[in-house]
Amino acid sequence: MQIVVFEDTRVLELRPLVNLKPVYGLYTGLRSLREKFEQSIRGGVKLTYHLRRYLAPFYAEQHPDTLINRVDESDVLLVNGRIVCDDAVARVIMEGAFDSGTAYMQGDDLLFARVDSSLLFAQDGAQMPDLFDTAAFSEALVAETVTGFRVINNLWDVIAFHPEELLRDAETLELGRIEGEVHPSVAMINLSNIYVGPGAVVRAGAVLDADDGFVAVGSGAIVEPQAVLMQNVFLAPWSRVKIGSKVFSNVSVGMASKVGGEIEDSLIEPFANKQHDGFLGHSYLSSWCNLGAGTNTSDLKNNYSSITLRINGQLYKTGLQFLGLLMGDHSKSSINSMFNTGTVVGTGANIFGGGFPPKEVPSFSWGGSEGFERYDVEKAVETAKKVMARRKVTMSSAYESMFRFVAGVEAADQFFV
Repeated sequence: MQIVVFEDTRVLELRPLVNLKPVYGLYTGLRSLREKFEQSIRGGVKLTYHLRRYLAPFYAEQHPDTLINRVDESDVLLVNGRIVCDDAVARVIMEGAFDSGTAYMQGDDLLFARVDSSLLFAQDGAQMPDLFDTAAFSEALVAETVTGFRVINNLWDVIAFHPEELLRDAETLELGRIEGEVHPSVAMINLSNIYVGPGAVVRAGAVLDADDGFVAVGSGAIVEPQAVLMQNVFLAPWSRVKIGSKVFSNVSVGMASKVGGEIEDSLIEPFANKQHDGFLGHSYLSSWCNLGAGTNTSDLKNNYSSITLRINGQLYKTGLQFLGLLMGDHSKSSINSMFNTGTVVGTGANIFGGGFPPKEVPSFSWGGSEGFERYDVEKAVETAKKVMARRKVTMSSAYESMFRFVAGVEAADQFFV
């Protein structure tokens, strides 16, 4: 039985965070959804990945040993890529105790389905559809109800699930091991909940306080002098925490990202940059974002009420009291920028000027509180190449094609204010 982790049409509701990545590229806790599948399954079965066709060439570059958008067996188990996999989910997948011709539904979400491979091509002829329309798909199947699975349904779920997922992911860390270079003046509190990986450097006067939670400094990561890390902090390999930073309360910093200032309850993907003073709270920064010096986010309304998001011009109640900035890949803010509670910034946006920009910033836009104009795609590509080169990453032709495709699609849909 071939196991295919798929994207469905609800993935479109998670834009802009999934514009340049499949849905299982989203992070919550310290791992992406794909990494959670693979960590939990531990090689017990081989996974095939289905994703939108415009993403596939670059994804294949990044994962050359992965089977992508291809089915080689007639007996197929579909697994929804929005599932937040844990050991219980992995056990269900590996045991394969699913009835043929059956769709396993949690509410309106098709989470698993065991089907004949011919059904996968019925919607689009010779190849699988870009996104599975699971509502139509399930009409050909017998429906069974399942419960208890954690699934990313809303843009803000990555933040809502983050504290619990960070603690669950941390159970797999080798806490209590100090292998890197730690200056004698560093204060390490509760060593049993601290990890410092090989090649990591923790410099003079830093504080790793694991008295209330854990602190993990990945291989090759650097903690600069007088930085304070406490209450569940994960630094991925080769990341950096700048001098005098305050990083606390459920923060995950992705590979090769740089952070500084004050950061609380936030997720930062690989190759992002928030290395200057300013507050980032209950926020999600995608890869290649850059927050200018003094950028601040609000994550709590003055009246303490729950926060709404504006997505494609429509308001959504999140039910969350704390929610800051959700920013798509390659977006930037200038110095002293301010973001209101529950602000959504698209892909490739450039924000500058005084005052608060609107709570929904279009992709590939240029401007601020006084309005936006379209950001020329040639300039956006040129800037993105420079940004990536500074981290010694070359933009491949596959990445550039993906980037330009998103720019074209977003330009057709976006409004400007």
